[in-house]
Amino acid sequence: MTVSQKLLPGVPIVESMLFSASLDAMGLTNSERDIAIQLNEQGFAVLDFPDEDLDQRIDRIVTALTPQYDFDQWRTHGWAANTGLRVQDAWKTHDDVRAIAANAAVLDLLGKLYGRRAFPFQTLNFPVGTQQHIHSDSIHFSSVPERFMCGVWLALEDIHPDAGPLVYYPGSHKWPIIYNDMIGKVIGAGADFLAQSPYENAWAAMVEATGAKPEYFYPRKGQALIWAANLLHGGSRQNDPGRTRWSQVTHYYFDDCAYFTPAFSDPLVGNLDLRQIVDITTGELAPNIYVDRPVDQVVRRGAPPAPVAQSAPVPGKLPKDFDPALYLSLNPDVAAAGADARKHYLRFGMRENRRYR
Repeated sequence: MTVSQKLLPGVPIVESMLFSASLDAMGLTNSERDIAIQLNEQGFAVLDFPDEDLDQRIDRIVTALTPQYDFDQWRTHGWAANTGLRVQDAWKTHDDVRAIAANAAVLDLLGKLYGRRAFPFQTLNFPVGTQQHIHSDSIHFSSVPERFMCGVWLALEDIHPDAGPLVYYPGSHKWPIIYNDMIGKVIGAGADFLAQSPYENAWAAMVEATGAKPEYFYPRKGQALIWAANLLHGGSRQNDPGRTRWSQVTHYYFDDCAYFTPAFSDPLVGNLDLRQIVDITTGELAPNIYVDRPVDQVVRRGAPPAPVAQSAPVPGKLPKDFDPALYLSLNPDVAAAGADARKHYLRFGMRENRRYR
């Protein structure tokens, strides 16, 4: 056990102030040690994805998922609107997507870096650039204790500079995590907000104020990038819409945490979008744990005015002609994920320019 785990068990080792004092006790190989140092200092680290069958997996993934993307619609409308294409949680129907997400060597590495067992909970497969505004994943996927979350971005082909490469701001993972109260946002007030857009001006101002400089990821096929929960990252503009940018993103949580969505939560008053997370490796729900016990077994003193909600209301307004059944029919990946059509459209579909009619 490292000194960080002994004294600060609620802080990931790789993000701990005691990281340097813990490094020698983390049980890392030389290459893993380099990854740990880079992730600690920069908020990201690059590695060759450890899978001997990766090329064959990639071929099968591309073949299986290509029919699910409307490339013509994207090149006609979506590209100009700075949106992308994606299939969410293809691990449920495609063994190769699941195998990449649950790669044993990656899980072992993440477990060493964070000091807790890692598990994948979401996959996203992209055939083109996301063109997504810079953001921190911490507003979408957070935990208590915080920062026990990370992402792994895998290149399924060589990425060209004109294909909308991943962009990130080294060191930004050490900045404070922004929550709703910090930007004057109250979910319980019924404000018409999307998940990410209310934060974007604050992130942009922080970048300008600190003088942080972007870096771009131009990987070859089979290279992967690990990023920390609060690293600012996004998808740069895809200059050439005729190109592809095949990639898979897997998001990971770690054991013995409570998992929630800050963008749709007012924790102080009990509006908590507590997630029901499925561990991809087991297919079972991951329990929401506070320190050492299930959240619903924690004794409360001076309970908040509102009860803790399992799923906070999703703010926003649906189009008057929105048809949930038709939306799921037009977006089979959403249907396969078992998502609620209305919530998905408000949180993701509107920004992604998904069809609903």
